Amino acid sequence: MELLLATGNPHKKEELSRILHPHRVLIPSDLGISFDAEETGTTYLENSLIKARTLRELSGGRTVLADDSGLSVPALGGAPGVYSARYGSDESGGELEASQRNQLLLTNMADIQEGDREAFFVCCMALILSDYRVFTAQETFSGTIALKPYGAGGFGYDPIFHLSERNCSVAELDAEEKDRISHRGRAGLRIKAVLDSLEVSP
Repeated sequence: MELLLATGNPHKKEELSRILHPHRVLIPSDLGISFDAEETGTTYLENSLIKARTLRELSGGRTVLADDSGLSVPALGGAPGVYSARYGSDESGGELEASQRNQLLLTNMADIQEGDREAFFVCCMALILSDYRVFTAQETFSGTIALKPYGAGGFGYDPIFHLSERNCSVAELDAEEKDRISHRGRAGLRIKAVLDSLEVSP
């Protein structure tokens, strides 16, 4: 099946192309569609549905998949949470680069001791096959916030997300391992199971 992914992020396209294989994943720019949804929801589910429904309308009713994901740190009251991609934008007046967001988070956690640095990623996916045929999946991925970034792979908050049992950051995982254990990998595999099992109506 061909899916239109509600993102402009090529990293997400690459990741979900692996996870959802053999289903084909496109992003709006592949079809010359200008896509920008206003994420006004207060939950991952609300935002993923906003993005999916917006893109479905823009694309003339194509099968669409959207995800909303973020990082929550209990010691910071759950921040940055659903605002992970916009973390720090209020102070700067514009959206920060990933490395800047990582540094801001580390600065805000400077006084938090090692034993209190638990964190978890959340990913919620919304698949819309038709107006009233909608499937969602939400998964998590637990770890701790490192004292500094390390690792050359991944994207977003991966370089500061430490996995104690593997003694590495997510940015040090190979793609196959990340797809198997990450929040996006877990949610994506649940969506893939739905796709694999469906006899999709036109």
